Amino acid sequence: MKRALLLLSASLLLIPAWAGPGHDHGDEAAPVTAGGPRRLPDGSVFLPKPAQRQLGLRTQAVAAAELPRSQELQGQVVMDPNAGGPVQAAQSGRLIAPPQGLPTLGQRVQRGQLLGYVEPLAGALERSAQAAQLAELRAALRLAEQRAQRLRELADTVPRREIEAVQAEVEGLRARIAALGQGLSGREALHAPVSGVIASAHAVAGQIVEARELLFEVVDPQRLRIEALAYDISLANDIGAAFVAGESAQPLRFLGAGSRLREQALPLNFNGAQGLALGQSVRVVVQSRSRIQGHAVPAQALVKNPSNQTIVWVKQAPERFVPRVVQVQALDGARVAVTQGLNDGERVVTKAATLLNQVR
Repeated sequence: MKRALLLLSASLLLIPAWAGPGHDHGDEAAPVTAGGPRRLPDGSVFLPKPAQRQLGLRTQAVAAAELPRSQELQGQVVMDPNAGGPVQAAQSGRLIAPPQGLPTLGQRVQRGQLLGYVEPLAGALERSAQAAQLAELRAALRLAEQRAQRLRELADTVPRREIEAVQAEVEGLRARIAALGQGLSGREALHAPVSGVIASAHAVAGQIVEARELLFEVVDPQRLRIEALAYDISLANDIGAAFVAGESAQPLRFLGAGSRLREQALPLNFNGAQGLALGQSVRVVVQSRSRIQGHAVPAQALVKNPSNQTIVWVKQAPERFVPRVVQVQALDGARVAVTQGLNDGERVVTKAATLLNQVR
């Protein structure tokens, strides 16, 4: 009896396993309807519904439309010349803090606010020469004042022009003494050129500064500009709209273009930069007035395949996604225009495409 059971078990093992409906493993390219996420031999990805919800995967149906032709330019955040400026020392000297202290980064200041002092430095020989000159001027002033007093007493017999000449000499000597005395003991006051915030500070109390040295930089963060370089000169006359590339697609207002090339490119000036830092590099999407036919999809839907080609993932079945090689152009910073590779009505993965692309 035991021998018969063993023979029956061995015969059952030799019988081929028949797959149920929808589970035919003879065709490797057939859609898989069970198991975990995996890459199929034809390059598509099987992703069960629980995994889709876990990844937060979202799709969007696309439709062809006439979209503006766009270009992506490299730009930089610059200062509005009417809403910012540097604070520099006009002469060499020692930096002295005002009563409220030196301003710090990010501190808001008002136009004309005192930021510090620069006390001029002079060597021993220079100071002694200035002191000697000041003594000579004071002696000459005393003589001129005595002469003017005598002439005023003789006003009836002395011509008026002589009295006026001596009086002018007295005033001139007083002005020279005041200017020389200020040069010896005076100090230069540093004031904020505009109302804004301190964008950069290179000042320490007591440091020795040189003439024209940058100490502070004041800028209004609400009035920053973006300067982009366009290598297509004709673009300056065909700008319909502009955006800062990114998820927010911040709109910009075109102010004008330069008339002189810089590094073989034409500088374009835009206004409306918000929440950016001075000197920050940004990507500017410029839309022209001409149109192209394409499908608008979010920029985050684009990924790269192992061949470094730009692809999007298209939902072919409830749990199956296939890659599509596409050609794209910039649209408005947050979206791109797919000019080749998609058909109307197809559902493109717009969220978690990067995670889907990593399934192996």
